[in-house]
Amino acid sequence: MADKMCSVNIDISSSMKVKKSEGNGSCSGKSFNCKEWILDVVKFCKADMKRVIFSVKVGLAVLLASMLILFEATYQVFGASNILWSIITIVIMFEYTVGATFNRGFNRAVGSLVAGVLAIAVSQVALYSGHVAQPIIIGASIFLIGGLTSFMKLWPSLVPYEYGFRVTLLTFCLIIISDYRRGNPLKTAMERLYSIAIGVFITVLVNTFIFPIWAGEQLHYDLVNNFNSLADALEECVRKYLEVDDGPDQFSKTVMDEFPDEPAYKICKAALNSSAKLETLANAAKWEPPHGRFCNFFYPWSEYVKVGAVLRHCTYMVMALHGVLHSEIQAPYNLRVAFQQEIRDASNQAAQLVRSMGQDIRNMTISLQSSLLKRVHSSTERLQRAICVHSYLLTSSLHSDYSSTPLPGLSKCNSQALNDSEHSAEISTAAQETPTEEAIAKQQHRKVQSWPPREMDELRGYGQLEEVPAMRALESTAALSLATFTSLLIEFVARLDHLVQAVNALAKMAKFKHETVPRNI
Repeated sequence: MADKMCSVNIDISSSMKVKKSEGNGSCSGKSFNCKEWILDVVKFCKADMKRVIFSVKVGLAVLLASMLILFEATYQVFGASNILWSIITIVIMFEYTVGATFNRGFNRAVGSLVAGVLAIAVSQVALYSGHVAQPIIIGASIFLIGGLTSFMKLWPSLVPYEYGFRVTLLTFCLIIISDYRRGNPLKTAMERLYSIAIGVFITVLVNTFIFPIWAGEQLHYDLVNNFNSLADALEECVRKYLEVDDGPDQFSKTVMDEFPDEPAYKICKAALNSSAKLETLANAAKWEPPHGRFCNFFYPWSEYVKVGAVLRHCTYMVMALHGVLHSEIQAPYNLRVAFQQEIRDASNQAAQLVRSMGQDIRNMTISLQSSLLKRVHSSTERLQRAICVHSYLLTSSLHSDYSSTPLPGLSKCNSQALNDSEHSAEISTAAQETPTEEAIAKQQHRKVQSWPPREMDELRGYGQLEEVPAMRALESTAALSLATFTSLLIEFVARLDHLVQAVNALAKMAKFKHETVPRNI
């Protein structure tokens, strides 16, 4: 038994070779390409040069503060620890925009001042209380200040000043603890305050007067871009809905929201996620002094947030249209073509109105939107009238195969003629005619395009499908998906009225100029 056990050999050479080859493969797959990295950095910088400007300004501010310790004269005056506090202040306070920097500076200045006053008061009380009561008073004050500031920064109305409460707690603890053994709280507090003041002064000077990045301007142009993105996404959804595609998207692709061929949709999706960014920019813009075109004091930056909120409610409808576009249940292509003129007119007029409002905000002008708004309403009413008059196409007889025969354009007929029995007879007769080769090819094409697939008829003939009434009802549902798309488009137009009101309120409060030259629409 022992011989048998000792005769067992394990050959690990092959396994080691496999592991070695796998390791080499993984290393080669993750190899660093310096050229690609440099190209990515250059592309990132070209996308927004303000990023490079911001980085250079931060480096310049830190350099200016560090020069105080590099020269012997300033080093003897301020000392290394105080200059270090100036550098820390610059690193913490320097923000991307001027408004955010002013906000941080205000919180830091007030927090440091309050902490200094409290630390001096508590230290003086502790000094005159004796050696026994002194550590008790200092420990109790640290506990109370820590709990009070932490509670107050959670209060909803005080959340914007959360950084100030954090600075208050930090500065108070540093002053009172560092001064506990030296016994000179006033000197320690004054050193901390003027070192922080040096950092605040350098930060404000560099960020405001050297290529300033204004939060108000960024908010202004971001809102304008959201208007243009909404108009592009609307036109893109309607265009794709009315054209003949290669077939419905796979379910996994729809769930993962991977639409590489729809850039306007991605921009529109980014606009939906920009609510927090707009609010942050608006809060930062309130701290900025009058500048450039925004030279009015108390400029209504909060109105930009309100306009953005209404714009997002309109964007929700475009996202719903996109969902219908990529849904599993689709109306036959020729049924969409029957209403294409009305759908295209309504969407084009709505997109033109959205772009016009965005241009008004960009130019800070007031133009007459009444004529364009009337066009949008009239085109939408024609679409709604066409759906109401031709509702029989959406709930047609189950035995009529309207998916194989082209339907006439509805825009060529008026509403009264469409109600006549003569036109209804012509449509039903056209549906029963022998299809041409083009119609047969289109029918084969729509076997994949429509839902449920037309192969269900073949299965039904061989007796392989038992629930025939249920599938017939789903065919009618497929036709009704067109009504879903048009109703969402009409709802989008209805929400444009609120958007026009919000833009007019912004123009009135911001004192936009009236447009002297009438715009061609």
